[in-house]
Amino acid sequence: MGDRLHFPAVASALLPVALCILALLPHGLLGKPESAGSSALLQRVKRGWVWNQFFVLEEYTGLEPLYIGKLHSDMDKGDGSIKYILTGEGAGTTFTIDDSTGDIHAIQRLDREVKAQYALRAQALNRLTDRPLEPESEFIVKIQDINDNEPRFLDGPYQASVPEMSNIGTAVIQLTATDADDPTYGNSARVVYSILEGQPYFSVDAKTGMVRVSLADMDRETRENYTVVIQAKDMGGQLGGLAGTTTVNIRLGDVNDNPPMFDQRLYQMSIPESAPVGSVVGRIWAKDRDIGVNAEMKYSIIDGDGRDTFEISTDPTNLFGIITVKRPLNFESKPSYTLKVEGANTKLDPAFRHRGPFKDVTIVHVSVEDVDEPPLFDSVAYFIELSEDAEIGTVVKTVSARDPDAANNTVRYSIERSSDPDKFFYIEITSGSLMTVRSLDREEIGWHNITVLAMEMNNPTQISSVSVAVRVLDVNDNPPSLTHYLEGYVCENAKAGQLIQTVTAVDPDEPLGGQHFYYSLAPEAANNPNFTLRDNQDNTAWILTRRGGWAQQDQTVFYLPIFVSDGEQPVQTSTSTLTIRVCSCDHEGNVLSCNAEAYSLPASLSRGALIAILACIFVLLVMILLMLSLRTHRKKPYLCDEEENVHENIVRYDDEGGGEEDTEAFDIAAMWNPREAHHHPGKMRQDMRPDSQQHGRQTPYCRSSVLFIYDPSHNSEQGRGGDEREKSSILFSFFFPLWQVLIYFFVSRAVFILFANLFGYFQPTLYFNCHGLVRKSFKDHKYVVTYMM
Repeated sequence: MGDRLHFPAVASALLPVALCILALLPHGLLGKPESAGSSALLQRVKRGWVWNQFFVLEEYTGLEPLYIGKLHSDMDKGDGSIKYILTGEGAGTTFTIDDSTGDIHAIQRLDREVKAQYALRAQALNRLTDRPLEPESEFIVKIQDINDNEPRFLDGPYQASVPEMSNIGTAVIQLTATDADDPTYGNSARVVYSILEGQPYFSVDAKTGMVRVSLADMDRETRENYTVVIQAKDMGGQLGGLAGTTTVNIRLGDVNDNPPMFDQRLYQMSIPESAPVGSVVGRIWAKDRDIGVNAEMKYSIIDGDGRDTFEISTDPTNLFGIITVKRPLNFESKPSYTLKVEGANTKLDPAFRHRGPFKDVTIVHVSVEDVDEPPLFDSVAYFIELSEDAEIGTVVKTVSARDPDAANNTVRYSIERSSDPDKFFYIEITSGSLMTVRSLDREEIGWHNITVLAMEMNNPTQISSVSVAVRVLDVNDNPPSLTHYLEGYVCENAKAGQLIQTVTAVDPDEPLGGQHFYYSLAPEAANNPNFTLRDNQDNTAWILTRRGGWAQQDQTVFYLPIFVSDGEQPVQTSTSTLTIRVCSCDHEGNVLSCNAEAYSLPASLSRGALIAILACIFVLLVMILLMLSLRTHRKKPYLCDEEENVHENIVRYDDEGGGEEDTEAFDIAAMWNPREAHHHPGKMRQDMRPDSQQHGRQTPYCRSSVLFIYDPSHNSEQGRGGDEREKSSILFSFFFPLWQVLIYFFVSRAVFILFANLFGYFQPTLYFNCHGLVRKSFKDHKYVVTYMM
C-alpha cells in the first residue's frame, strides 16, 4: 500500500519533512523488495488506509479553499462505491472532505496563535450499505507558524524611579516583551531590545530588557523626570522582523546632597513688652534644595543675650523655625536682644557627608517696644492674719504698687466693692494702707478675700489688681452652751444613782488645742437633794438621781441649773436650766404618761393643741349643720310684729348681780315667749306653726337659752387669789325642742371646757322656759347680750 499526499503550493518546502517522516516509519509500513529466498518466510501485511500527518500554513488569504491533503483506501477501485467521511475538531466548519475522492480542504482562515492543531477522524464506508470498510482512524492537522505577531509590552507604559547621583549601570526597571509566534519554529519569537529615546542618560540590555543608568551624577535639582522609549523586535533584530515599543517614565529620587542655607544673614524683629509668654516673635527659614525628609530642619539658639528670654521651635512642616517669648519682657530693663540661631538637617545620608556640613547659622535681632503698662504690685498676692478682736481702724497691711514705665506716674488705690460687700475694710487712697472699719467676727466670717486695685492717676485705663487674703484669728469670746433640748424625765420607780440624762456643750470658738468643757451644778443648786452632776472629762456630763421614791403627786417638775465653762482665756461660762419631769414608766423604763401640767406651752402650738383645735372646728361645723337642718323643717318663717321682736337688750350696771332679782329688771317672759305676751285674737300669727293653730294642739317647742360666762383670769394666780376680774357672759336663746337644746348644750360644754384648758375659762349655763316656767338663774356678770333666734 502507499499513500498519496498532495501539497501543490508548498511541495518543495515540505519535501524534507516528508522524507524525515518516511525515514521514521516502520519497515512493515514502507515495505521491502521481495527476494526469492525470503518470499516463503516473510509475507507483507496489507493495510486498508494510506495515512500520514497533514501540515498547513496559517493565515492563508486565497480565494479558493486551501487544499490540505488526500485520503485514499486500497479498497477504493475508483468506481465510486466507497464514501469517505470526516469527523472531529473543525470537521464540516473549518475542514471539508470530498466523500468520493477523499480530498481535504480548509474553508476558513487558520491562525496558529488561536489553535495550533486539530484532531480529526476519518472512515471509509460502503456507499450502498453505509457499512464501514475499514476501522475509524485519527489524524492530526498541524498549523505551521509564520511571523505574523510583533512583540508586545503588556504592562506599558511603565513608571520607575532611581535615586539621583546613582552610579553608571544602576538597574532602573526590568522590561519584558512577549511574542505570540511559535518560539520553537524559526526566529519569529526571538526578541531583541533597543532604546529609541532617553540616551545618553539610560540604556537597555538587548537580550534581557533591563534598563540601566548610563550617565553618572544625574542631579534631581537640575532635572527630575526623564522619558525613555524602548523597542522590542523579533526575528533576532534582523531586517523584516516585527517590532513593538513602550514608554518608561523615570523620576530621579531625592537624596540629601544639598546643605540648608538661610536666605538672610541678619533678621530684624520686634515685639511689644506687654506680649504674654508664648507670643510669637517671628519665623525664620533655612532653605534646602532637597525635598521631603531630606529638607526637614531643626532650629536652636546657640548663642546670644536672649537665650533665656526667647526660645525657638520647628513648625509642623519641619521647615520653619518659630521664635516665641519665654519670659516676660520689660522695655525699661532691656530694650533689645540678639540671638544666634542654627538650622540643621535632621536626616543625613552617609554617602554624601563629604558635601557637608548640612547646617547654617544666622543672627536674629529682637527689639522690645515700649507700651504704657498698668501699675505693678510688689507682690503677686498678700496673706494676712488678724485677730477677731482687733479694734476698728487697725492697719492690716500696706500694699505698694508703682508705674513700671519711665514716666512713673502716681498710683491711687481702691478696694473692689464686690470683694468686700459688707465694707469691713478701707484702704487709704494714696498710701495703700488697708485698715478695718467694722468689728470682725470669726464665727460669722472666717476669711476675707479682698481685691485691691491700683490705677495710674494720669491714665485711669491702666488698672491692675492684687488679691489680699485676710484670715480672722479666733478669740475666746463665745460661752459654751448645752446642745440638746433642755428637757428630760425621771421615772417614778427610779432609784438613787440612776442616769437620767447625758448633756454635751458646743462652743462656736475653735481653740488651737481643741474644746475642753467643764460641767457643774449652779451654785444655787450645789446641794440639790434630788439630782447630782458628774463631769466625764470628755466634754460630756451625766445627770444622776440622788434618791428614789419619785411620785407625780408630790411634784411633777424639777428645774436643775447647769453651769458650763470652757478652758480658754478669757474663760467663758453659761448656765442652762434642765427641766426634769416625773413620769410613770414600765419595768423597762419606757414612759407611759406624764402630768400635762408639767408642759409649758411653747411659742408655737404643739401637736395636741392643733388636734384639739381641729376637733373644735369640726364640732362647730356639726352644730351649724344641725341648726341649718332644723330651720329647713319650718314651712313658713316666723313673722312677728315690730313690738314683739326683741333684737338686742343690753343692760349695764356696776352692782353685783342679785341672782333671780335681776330677772325682774325686765319682762323676761316677753323675751322667752313673745307670742303669749302680745297675742291679739283677731290677728293671724305668722310665727306659729300652722298645724298648732288649726288643730289647737299645744306646741312641743320650748324657749331655751344657753349662757356662756368667760373669765380670763380663771386660770391665773391673781384670779384665784384676789383681785376681782371682769367677767363677760353671752346668752343665746333658741326656739328649738328641748331635747335638741340639751344635745347642743352638752356638746358646747365639752367644746368650751377644751377651750378653757387651752386659752381661758368658759362656764356654759343652760336656761330654758317651757310654758312660762323659768329654771336656773345666773349671777356675777356685768354684761348680758341676748339674741333672739
